[in-house]
Amino acid sequence: MHLLHPQARYRPYTHASGGWGSAQSVMTILWREQALQRAPLALLRQNKPNGFACVSCAWAKPGNPHALEFCENGAKATAWELTTYRTGPDFFEQHTLTELRDWSDYALEQHGRLTHPLRYDPASDRYLPTRWAQAYHDIGAQLRQLSPNEVVFYASGRASLEASFMYQLLARAYGTNNLPDSSNMCHESTSVGLQESIGVPVGTVTLADFELTDCLFFFGQNVGSNSPRMLHPLQAARKRGVPVITFNPIRERGLERFVNPQSPGEMLGPQSTVISTQYHQVAIGGDTAAVIGMAKHLLAMDQLARADGQPAVLDHDFIAEHTQGFEAFVAEVQRHPWAELERCSGLSRSALEAAATVYARSQRVMVVYGMGMTQHRHGVENVQMLVNLLLMRGNIGKPGAGICPVRGHSNVQGQRTVGITEDPAKVPGDKIEQLFGFKVPPLKGTSTVDACAGVIEGSIKGFIGLGGNFLRAVPDTHRMEPAWSNLELHVEVATKLNRTHLVPGKRAWLLPCLGRIEMDRQDEVEQVYSTEDSTGCVHGWKGTSEPAGEHLRSEVAIIAGLAEATLGDRVRIPWAAWRRDYALIRAAIGEVYPQIFHDMESRMWEPGGFHRPLPASQRQWKTDSGKAQFIAPRSLNEDSDVEIDPTRRDVLQLMTIRSNDQFNTTVYGYDDRFRGVKGTRSVIFLNHSDVIRLGLAPGDWVTLRTAIEPEVRRQVGPFQIIAYDIPAGCAAAYYPECNALVPLWHHAERSKVPAAKSVPITLHAALPSAADRAHELARSDQVV
Repeated sequence: MHLLHPQARYRPYTHASGGWGSAQSVMTILWREQALQRAPLALLRQNKPNGFACVSCAWAKPGNPHALEFCENGAKATAWELTTYRTGPDFFEQHTLTELRDWSDYALEQHGRLTHPLRYDPASDRYLPTRWAQAYHDIGAQLRQLSPNEVVFYASGRASLEASFMYQLLARAYGTNNLPDSSNMCHESTSVGLQESIGVPVGTVTLADFELTDCLFFFGQNVGSNSPRMLHPLQAARKRGVPVITFNPIRERGLERFVNPQSPGEMLGPQSTVISTQYHQVAIGGDTAAVIGMAKHLLAMDQLARADGQPAVLDHDFIAEHTQGFEAFVAEVQRHPWAELERCSGLSRSALEAAATVYARSQRVMVVYGMGMTQHRHGVENVQMLVNLLLMRGNIGKPGAGICPVRGHSNVQGQRTVGITEDPAKVPGDKIEQLFGFKVPPLKGTSTVDACAGVIEGSIKGFIGLGGNFLRAVPDTHRMEPAWSNLELHVEVATKLNRTHLVPGKRAWLLPCLGRIEMDRQDEVEQVYSTEDSTGCVHGWKGTSEPAGEHLRSEVAIIAGLAEATLGDRVRIPWAAWRRDYALIRAAIGEVYPQIFHDMESRMWEPGGFHRPLPASQRQWKTDSGKAQFIAPRSLNEDSDVEIDPTRRDVLQLMTIRSNDQFNTTVYGYDDRFRGVKGTRSVIFLNHSDVIRLGLAPGDWVTLRTAIEPEVRRQVGPFQIIAYDIPAGCAAAYYPECNALVPLWHHAERSKVPAAKSVPITLHAALPSAADRAHELARSDQVV
């Protein structure tokens, strides 16, 4: 039982990110997956020309790659996909789905790659093997029996541009715009906010801008765990003396110090690179107040400089020529007293003035941010506040400056570019009708939150998932799972078994697909594919490893098979020809989106890929006014839908986080090296003063309950307390385990992104049961 002792679970991590810890972690997973023969060769071709796009994050791929162009998480994702373990029909002969629901997320995926198409048999509560042709026929028959708007076509963000384009055509030809995707759960606030502010729904910077910038701001982005390859340009910037100013509730090692594991000199020496020159531990939900504080000091500095006859601090020429709404924004900033800004941000006036002073001295400034900004009730306004800060000094539309949202899944931005969206106004319906002979349905489809509500209410009766672990990723888990079983149709395209597959609808199929690393041969001809990274660059790729089984099909082939079985000859889409030759799909993408994808077949092989047009980077503003918009926030409270009585001292604000040993819902292991946690994910990080004042102690076990809507019991745990460096009144615990605490209605206005970065909770003393303890021990043993 020693593994359950709190001192054995937590030991503060004092090393830099990267370094030997990263190298050891990569070797551990290569050994564990028995991938030491296949994975090292694959890693040499990861993110390289004539290689494959990383299965993990969407960070940009350089035109001149490093010898090893992958990070720790990317290597884990590759090993995870190239594992030698298999989950075939024999596995399901031995296990019912009821039994498997007691397995951990880690254990399910750790069992290995799916190998055969399967259908659910309610009588035996098992998946049984089926033939591909039969699966297509039966699924098509079920789809024809349902009304199109009763069916959801979900995409996880990992599919290629080719598969994504086909998938949205399938849904729309079928008759629905129900095309939610993983963007709805992370960066939809970016798409809405940036479009309104600067006229493009994506960031404005490329890798080249990192080489020219003279100041970097980070907001709500844990680069060390979520996009470690970004540490290379960050390290290079720091070596040039570029200041990095970070706003984040928790001190993250990747934003503090870094040792490049690809540098022998750094690996063998004692030196590490300091990343953040200022690190401000903003309170959860305090980012808007912090940015207003900086803006307030910039306005004061500008007024003083102009009164003294000195150069202005603000770029008044840029503001006059290129922006609208500045006066209203200034009025909003000035009406907030410093005491209010300090209270809401959790930071001192002097800290905010220090950040603003460095900003004022810099000429080319970039703002990098993640889901710590987007997953709030006012997540759209959070994004727009960052734009406001940049506009004040003209830091959009010039080299080395701009806004940089860091996306998650490796093609989540690209699939939106080729039509995966619930909004028909965002796709060229006239071109689709002209080319393919059907009208895009006029009714707006469901977002992820809307789809969940539809499942609970019973208006959604069919679900097709192109990758992902939907039930584990969405909010209100305990309400979603019972409703999910009422679906008439449930189809999952996947590489491995996960939790969503274990809660089947009345008729369910599990269709195994090729992984991105695997060679895709159609009629003996090897195919290539394309993706778009976080900086809007489109790259061509191809798989390099043999498939995990002879019965696997590519996502393109699966979509084509479903389309032919469902639609027949109702539309002029050559599904069979597209399956045989992906170049034909790319040609069709170019016809539908000529401004972005013209000459795609050759351009996608350019070093570093080709960049999609971004008018804002050229100071062309595709907004209603034709100018960049200053948009004033309506409130300093980023989560005004869950306001709590301030006299309630027992309520904490919880944010969900990911560990160093996971990517999205995929858990690679039970260690979080950078936070010093080993062998468990059942922990909650609290400020030491909060632990004491609540009458608790580090190592105590507690259950977590949502402190709103008491008529609905939302509870998880038991979790063990870790006293940690986090602001008072704040708490952090792991995603997706805490998704059950997030009410479905607690989401960003207009973007409907679940507001998982600020959930009011209370703690309740608990002891783990014998079953909980045995489960913890088993989970620890699984990853030894």
